[in-house]
Amino acid sequence: MNFLKSLATVVVLAVTLPALAQEAVIRKNLGERIPQLQKIDEVSKSPMPGLWEIRINGTDIFYTDAEGNYLIQGSLIDTRARRNLTEERVEKLSAIAFDELPLKDAFTIVRGNGKRKLAVFEDPNCGYCKRFERDLQKVDNITVHMFLYPILGPDSVDKSKRIWCAKEPAKAWLDLMVRDRSLPVADGPGCDTAAITRNVELGRKHKISGTPTLIFADGQRVPGAINALQVEKFLADAK
Repeated sequence: MNFLKSLATVVVLAVTLPALAQEAVIRKNLGERIPQLQKIDEVSKSPMPGLWEIRINGTDIFYTDAEGNYLIQGSLIDTRARRNLTEERVEKLSAIAFDELPLKDAFTIVRGNGKRKLAVFEDPNCGYCKRFERDLQKVDNITVHMFLYPILGPDSVDKSKRIWCAKEPAKAWLDLMVRDRSLPVADGPGCDTAAITRNVELGRKHKISGTPTLIFADGQRVPGAINALQVEKFLADAK
């Protein structure tokens, strides 16, 4: 038995060491030849034989050969399965664990029993967000954690602060986005709006580049103004 364990260890090392050596070659060559390339987070074999994946800046994906002689930026497509492997990899890397979201930096909207959970990053000046919010009113038994994410300009920041500082942020938000009503007048200094700054930092960290962006309880991340039926499907899948 000990002999078999030792043999297995030797086999693992025989497979691992060349891979580590190849990774070292890739890191060395790319680092010397493209010094402006940011620090490489990870080097790993891609699904395509002979092609290596280079990951930098957390979720940026490139590809190279075993010697680092060529660098490719673009999507790797599995033509048989008709899958964008690069896109799937980036989505996995940029997934946000729902339980780790800083919910103190969001306000909450509850409908029905509120058992189903959804987090949304939205900008008050986003037209797609308005369309999404109006359709979302059809979804019941849900708790929505609304993260104000003002990325469209200074006016977005101002509106976000006024919503956050309102006596009832959820009502102020729905008045603006669903009912086309004006925002309450700012009460002046005294309201802590640091949460909005933290939301922008969080979104940038996780590469949230557009609004609305939805995060479901299972960590599934969905960009764009999907309709109520699609929201229902993702909520069901997240159980």
